[in-house]
Amino acid sequence: MRIYPAFFRVVFSGMDPERAHRIGFRLIRWTGSTPAGSVLRRLTRPSPELRTTAFGVTFPSPFGLAAGFDKEGHGIVALTDLGFGHIEVGTITGQAQPGNPKPRLFRLVKDRAVINRMGFNNDGAAAVAPRIAAARKALQRRYPDLRPVIGVNIGKTKTVDLRDAIADYRVSAQALAPVADYLVVNVSSPNTPGLRLLQSVRSLRPLLKAVRKAADESAGRHVPLLVKIAPDLSNEDIDEVAALALELELEGIIATNTTITREGLVTDPETVMACGVGGLSGAPLKHRSLEVLTRLRQAAGPDLALISVGGVETADDVRQRLEAGATLVQGYTAFLYEGPFWASSINRGLANGAR
Repeated sequence: MRIYPAFFRVVFSGMDPERAHRIGFRLIRWTGSTPAGSVLRRLTRPSPELRTTAFGVTFPSPFGLAAGFDKEGHGIVALTDLGFGHIEVGTITGQAQPGNPKPRLFRLVKDRAVINRMGFNNDGAAAVAPRIAAARKALQRRYPDLRPVIGVNIGKTKTVDLRDAIADYRVSAQALAPVADYLVVNVSSPNTPGLRLLQSVRSLRPLLKAVRKAADESAGRHVPLLVKIAPDLSNEDIDEVAALALELELEGIIATNTTITREGLVTDPETVMACGVGGLSGAPLKHRSLEVLTRLRQAAGPDLALISVGGVETADDVRQRLEAGATLVQGYTAFLYEGPFWASSINRGLANGAR
């Protein structure tokens, strides 16, 4: 299973990162449509002892795939064949949009990191919702006992003015809440102009209230609602978001999104500067992400669900987050470097550590 890093160096490292992602994702989806998919499911299915309950939902494993890999719900079923306990789809916007101009995805291999300024490229909520609905049905057939969980991450359409953001998020919530096991309001991507301004409690309170109302009414049930925050918030802002989550009785907080900082990188500064603006993810985010998690748990108390993401690479990383107060853990960037058996390896490590 350690063959993949060598394969990555030979095949993918010299390829445009977005093209490599597209090819790799197509291979995963193709494998899932063949008999090999059922073999993978048997080999990678998480041990029953890893089952975790958060906001009333049972997850096959505490480890899942963060938003950003499958932006449009094309590969949910195939990705669960790899052992992820949940797949968070998105970020999805109210209107379809192409995202930012290319190139917009850059690897920092020495740092095991990625810089992206994708800009929420997706087909829009109305087009993605039926795909998620179909995936839910397929997963229920394949996993009649306990299927992997589907989270849905929603953001603001770039062309929509901030003054109209609530209405835009409401469009996404109405379309996607009926097919979501949980819903995430993303106000922390650095790649949509002005989006992070919505993280202020004054802006966030009415937005979350409106999304929750629209989601529950559209789904005809209560849909667990979480908010995703940036690692670049001050400690005081983190405390305020935790207090708001408790006040509004949200189900949880996802911490953290990508960072706009470029501190502590091994890659030479000229190469980093040439990548331009965008969010940095991967191993360099590990320390700050853990700091934010710890701060959130102290501020929010024991009951609020916290999903930790940022710099997670190994089973030990996942275990550290769980011990620091995370309810669930997500990863993404290391998937690009470790390959298709990454989630399965983490699940095995977690199960072995639990014995």
